[in-house]
Amino acid sequence: MPEAVIVATARSPIGRAGKGSLVDMRPDDLVAQMIRAALDKVPQLDPKDIDDLMLGCGLPGGEQGFNMGRAVAVELGYDHLPGCTVTRYCSSSLQTTRMALHAIKAGEGDVFISAGVETVSRFAKGSSDSWPDTHNPLFAEAEARTAKTAAEGADTWVDPRENGQVPDVYIAMGQTAENLARLKNVSREEMDEFGVRSQNLAEKAIADGFWAKDITPVTLPDGTVLSKDDGPRPGVTLEGVSGLKPVFRPDGRVTAANCCPLNDGAAAVIVMSDTKAKELGLTPLARVVSTGVSGLSPEIMGYGPVEASQKALAKAGLSIGDIDLVEINEAFAAQVIPSYKDLGIDIDRLNVNGGAIAVGHPFGMTGARITSTLINSLQHHDKQWGLETMCVGGGQGMAMVLERLS
Repeated sequence: MPEAVIVATARSPIGRAGKGSLVDMRPDDLVAQMIRAALDKVPQLDPKDIDDLMLGCGLPGGEQGFNMGRAVAVELGYDHLPGCTVTRYCSSSLQTTRMALHAIKAGEGDVFISAGVETVSRFAKGSSDSWPDTHNPLFAEAEARTAKTAAEGADTWVDPRENGQVPDVYIAMGQTAENLARLKNVSREEMDEFGVRSQNLAEKAIADGFWAKDITPVTLPDGTVLSKDDGPRPGVTLEGVSGLKPVFRPDGRVTAANCCPLNDGAAAVIVMSDTKAKELGLTPLARVVSTGVSGLSPEIMGYGPVEASQKALAKAGLSIGDIDLVEINEAFAAQVIPSYKDLGIDIDRLNVNGGAIAVGHPFGMTGARITSTLINSLQHHDKQWGLETMCVGGGQGMAMVLERLS
């Protein structure tokens, strides 16, 4: 059975939504640049040998609509290349890599583009996320309960299923973080400390040249070349963030310093069979070993990485102790902290260059971005085994185990 290997990656700088460096970039144009950059790294590959372009997007619609994956294939000049657009929210472009893995294992193709994009700056007015009249009335009572909790706060979180109620599938992500912080007894101070850690590590990684290696420059519509993330802040201290007000609840613990911002960005990964890579004389960067997905109450979605990672590790025949470096997407410190602790991850192996709290989290991009970052980090630190994982809106988790090959 063929193995799925990664032969090239490219990820754009990440801009702040609404006010950052990428506000003038259409999502299709942005991800097209990243796909082109990734393909340029494998000149031996004939584009006609690519079997499919699979594009992850967290919230398709507006400029991100109309099966953007196929539109991008045509924009790149590959009329022959099929394309699809996939959403699994925050893990959308990890899902597309998983689809490539499955197709290669099944013998249904040898070369796939797995890409992801999100430009929150350019969301269509009235996107599905802001249309309450599109919500299934089955969840109306649950939404009302969430609204009441948000207004009044709560000291604990109780699974609504215990009271014969449905959970709020439309719950805002910040509310899930507040719920999980209470369920797992994560303090505001712990969350602030983790947010500061992310910023400080990102600052160090910039100074060490790591992020410059990880980022593929983007040419903006006016010809300007962008090569840096907007998010990382130098000199962040615990004292400096401890006075920030909660964002989601009056008595809450989530602040702008201990959660990710809203962002724009795109990334691409070229996945192929090991037999095709050998035929082309390519030395793969990494092997996709296994993946895992999990489901849990939408109201505590941030805990999803735990079961998803356990599944991926079991399929790989590995334990968490075998993993050299771990990347957990930092949607909220409130969810990373209990996830890494309950998985038994040594914090010195976790997000060693900072994470999404500092760098950013464009939903559809994140899966492919973390893949690029993890591979580059394994190379940078001369390590072999990596784990990528994230929580997913709607109450899910996703994970992937990678083995560095070069």
